[in-house]
Amino acid sequence: MAEAVPVRCPACLRENGYTAPVFPCACGSPVHPPLDLAAPPVPLTHRTWSDTWVTVRCTTCGRESEWPHPELGCGSCGTVVLIAVHPLEATGTPADPAGPPSAAVRPGPGGPAGDPAGGLAGGATGRRPAHIPPPPAAPVPRPAFRPVTIRTARDAVATAALYLRWLGFRDVRQPDGRPIPAATVDLRAPGLVAQVDPTTAPAGLRAVECVWLNGLTASATSVYFALAGYTEEARARADDLGIPLFVMDLTGMPQPVNDPADSLVGPDA
Repeated sequence: MAEAVPVRCPACLRENGYTAPVFPCACGSPVHPPLDLAAPPVPLTHRTWSDTWVTVRCTTCGRESEWPHPELGCGSCGTVVLIAVHPLEATGTPADPAGPPSAAVRPGPGGPAGDPAGGLAGGATGRRPAHIPPPPAAPVPRPAFRPVTIRTARDAVATAALYLRWLGFRDVRQPDGRPIPAATVDLRAPGLVAQVDPTTAPAGLRAVECVWLNGLTASATSVYFALAGYTEEARARADDLGIPLFVMDLTGMPQPVNDPADSLVGPDA
């Protein structure tokens, strides 16, 4: 776990302890935003999408993912501040132009060095003829999803976004533009339309039909997440329309509640 660091409130100058959150990378390793404590925290007066998320690179696999931007509410005056994060640096190592020694230059039992026919005729080198493709690589098993505890409605939205990324959807975001006041929150990705209901009332029939229509308009997969479950009419309608339904508990672990959701998760979960 990351250590707590002092963050001074720019409004009242009080120091507050802050611990950077730890998130689960798709490879299974924990990642946390690299805080830039040399930069002063910035008061959050108007929340925008760009302020809400920050790109963080996993130090284990190098994957770049978007996570909630570190922020802190002052315990004295209540001011919410954004904590600066170090920007991503370009990575990559130049490939070795020489490369590893090639087996093709080794002399085979049937020919001189560099003669491919020598090694292939005797079969002693173990090289595969060019016209025979290599065997397919075994699929890499998907790591287990690591939930994040849900304490607020924003946590529920962040958990749904993490889970969709874990399922394989990329660039999961809230749509740009001014949000329409509603209890549910939209999430979009290429080929995906999702809605998250963080309220304490079960999602109803109309909510399921709305997300289905949104997905139909965008020619995308429709998915629904609810914190309080669904009514019987909503579940029956979702089964008819093929809408995957997930329910989230406060531990942050989404659970499929119908067959379309089981199919979306797949057998590796």
